[in-house]
Amino acid sequence: MRQIVDRIGAILSLYSFERPEWGVSEIAARLSLAKSTVSELLASLSAQGVVERTARGRYRLGWRLFELNHVLLESTPLVRESRRAMQELVERHGESSHLMVLERNEAVIVEKVQATLATQILMSRVGLRLPAHCSACGKLLLACRPWAEVERSFGSVELQRFTPATITDLERLHAELDEASLRGVAFDREEIVPGLSCVAAPLHSETGDVIAAISLSVPTYRFMGEEDGYVRMITGAARRISRRLGYTNEKTMEAA
Repeated sequence: MRQIVDRIGAILSLYSFERPEWGVSEIAARLSLAKSTVSELLASLSAQGVVERTARGRYRLGWRLFELNHVLLESTPLVRESRRAMQELVERHGESSHLMVLERNEAVIVEKVQATLATQILMSRVGLRLPAHCSACGKLLLACRPWAEVERSFGSVELQRFTPATITDLERLHAELDEASLRGVAFDREEIVPGLSCVAAPLHSETGDVIAAISLSVPTYRFMGEEDGYVRMITGAARRISRRLGYTNEKTMEAA
């Protein structure tokens, strides 16, 4: 039974924005499985609506996953409470906001509230994974881990460069994470998108653990010279969300 579950998980993990469809032979080759095994598993998943067969005989994700995703988002206090605060930020300040969690070396966008059409961020959508070393939320969440763990995690991974400002060496990343740990906020200064800067703050659970990060994305020309103001905005929103999630640290409550 565990082997079946592991194989199903491996199949579903192949799907991405860049590769939304797979054939039986392709999956079998990628996972070193017999085609008959893959075909049988896909037939079972298709019967449950988890995947669906296209007219060309390939498979893509099914609408059942879309339904389950909405159940997850609407039933999770983290997303529900964060969305409320993010909407307040966007309405009041006109900047886009993201909620992200850390998965291995990547920061995953789980909610997004977009500002006006004039300031839409193209490289941003729910479900998108960004390398944690160059996103504000990713760096904030990495800063909550012991450096030895982060170093092991990135030891065999190339730090991808998106812009001239992207961090591409571990020594500089270590320094940024130390600063983020001390300040309680992390920054992305045009490290992913030229002309765009971000600031992120941590969200705490009832037990005090950092479980996610929330950010503001601001055109750099507006961010420069107003950094302290944006820091106050995002940390205030993060404190409100954490409080709604049951975090009652005295200093946090007083600041909120």
